[in-house]
Amino acid sequence: MPPPPETAGRVRRFSGPVRWVHRTTAGLMLVCVASAACLYVPQLAELVGRRHLVVTVHEWSGLLIAVPLLTGLVSRSLRADLGRLNRFGPHDRQWLRAVRRRDDRPASRPAGKFNAGQKLYAAWIAGAVLVMAGTGLLMWFTGLAPLMWRTGATFVHDWLALAVGIVLGGHMAMALADPEARRGMRTGSVERQWARREHPLWREPGEGSLEDQ
Repeated sequence: MPPPPETAGRVRRFSGPVRWVHRTTAGLMLVCVASAACLYVPQLAELVGRRHLVVTVHEWSGLLIAVPLLTGLVSRSLRADLGRLNRFGPHDRQWLRAVRRRDDRPASRPAGKFNAGQKLYAAWIAGAVLVMAGTGLLMWFTGLAPLMWRTGATFVHDWLALAVGIVLGGHMAMALADPEARRGMRTGSVERQWARREHPLWREPGEGSLEDQ
């Protein structure tokens, strides 16, 4: 993989395929959460109506959530980022300890391309999507399992959906609080100064860390 292109003090953070997967998955997730809200919140259900259509939209958006990621696996850059998200090192534990102590000093929160919070979020949301898909299928295809299993699946699906909504809200709030992080996902590049401050251990193959440049 060649070093990331840099222009005017900026450094490449996300490739086109990575940004496409993120945007498409985010869109499907928002449709899924919004349609779920229209099914379970009485005021929204009355406002929207057409329950059968909403159920169909919810079911298919839920099933399609994994498609962008599976399609994007042909991209080497996406596979590389997934590998980074799946590795948890000593600096990540230091980052979490600093968060618990509410220590905001950059030196106390070392991070590679992804910090420990982003890694935990990615792992949690991936597991939640798998559980939601499994329980959703049991609820959709009633002949797959006995009534007791379907009742348990409904309970897990509903409460996990609430947790997913809360976690997604927190994720979006943190994104709104960091314009440069949003710009990186939108355009693919970030300011080198921001990268050095927020992700000092970030390095690409064939490069030193950003701190060394």
